Amino acid sequence: MKIFLVLGTLLLVHVPRVVAQQEALSSLSPCAVSCFTDALSKSTCTTPDPSCMCTNAQLQAAVEQCILSSCTVKEGLTAQNATTVLCNQKPRDNSMELKVTDIALIVIMAFFVCVRIGYKFFSPSEVRFGPDDYFIVLALLFTVAAIILGDLGAIANGMGRDIWTLRFDQVYAFGKSFYFIEITYFTTVVLIKISFLFFYKRIFPGPTIQKIIWATIWFNVLFGVGFVLPAIFPCRPISFFWTNWDGEHTGHCINLNAILWANAAISIAVDFWMLAIPLSQLIHLKLSRTKKAGVILMFCLGTFATVVSIIRLQFLISYARTRNPTWDQANVLKWSTIEIATGTVCACIPSIRIILARVLPRTFGSSYDTGARHQYPSANGPSSKGSGFPLKNMHKSGDDNAIRCTTTFELSQAHKSDDELELVQDRYTASNV
Repeated sequence: MKIFLVLGTLLLVHVPRVVAQQEALSSLSPCAVSCFTDALSKSTCTTPDPSCMCTNAQLQAAVEQCILSSCTVKEGLTAQNATTVLCNQKPRDNSMELKVTDIALIVIMAFFVCVRIGYKFFSPSEVRFGPDDYFIVLALLFTVAAIILGDLGAIANGMGRDIWTLRFDQVYAFGKSFYFIEITYFTTVVLIKISFLFFYKRIFPGPTIQKIIWATIWFNVLFGVGFVLPAIFPCRPISFFWTNWDGEHTGHCINLNAILWANAAISIAVDFWMLAIPLSQLIHLKLSRTKKAGVILMFCLGTFATVVSIIRLQFLISYARTRNPTWDQANVLKWSTIEIATGTVCACIPSIRIILARVLPRTFGSSYDTGARHQYPSANGPSSKGSGFPLKNMHKSGDDNAIRCTTTFELSQAHKSDDELELVQDRYTASNV
């Protein structure tokens, strides 16, 4: 057959690659060989010229169309891999980039969360851990789980490489890992949003804004449940999620593209709503313009996560329709991780601002004197920092042996370096919303 003459010539021309090419040739199914033969007979490659066969776009398109319509999925992937080997095409592989990105992001996230928790741990009891801290820690734990699944499951089984270069068992393992990663993604996004909202709840005490925050919290809970459940049960049976690619199993899946796009759209809309909540309250804060601008900037930094979410949208276009998921979905996974990391960091920025307030108090500090106590004149002499003063002395004049009753009041403003306490105090001095 002409196809074997051509392929045989290819093997002889490139002797150093002969073993790999022989294996690739022997892996071709009769269906794939038939497609190659038919396409070659109709092409302009009249001689067994490797450069012609490997660069003729019409020939390759004809072979691909024939294989897609006549051969099984596995036969098509095997033929694609054989063509890659025979034409000496360098396999694409960005798995190392994905690993480095994951490691860098998890280190950054862990640093910011640890700074936040560490600050709360060593702060006065008034600013100890709240629900917002617990939710951000949960978000970090879910992200760690997702990255472990990504590195040991998805990347180890072909994420970032072309699907036809993988063993079939790797493709199944990749799909199973991606199934669990998707669940953790939907869950983590909601946890981060709820952490933000409980932080708002702590610093904005107005009755109306509290109701708005609670309503937004419950909306996020329903939003999370509404998308986590489809992520857990995307197909019937569930295993069809990671076996449907081979065309050998039967089952039914929901429209995954629609689910992902709906989730992304609602998530972005909620982000803008959650940005409007604190900004609507800043007009009541009794801060200088510089400090108010700093607080506004602190909240606006949360929009970075929204920007990343918007960037991620372009990689969802072919999510459920791709024939090369291990390569095409690598960007989806990467930008999903970047989105989560950005959201986590933004949620920890208030704690970082407090540290900056210690270093740059004029720019980031409180509008109050947080380091000094109020001073009042003392009956016994000049006032001193934090000293008490006798409000009233009750004794008989001239009677040195009489019992004296001295009532002393010490009025002081305790040290406040926590941004949350500062905002709460400012809010109480403003009109309730």
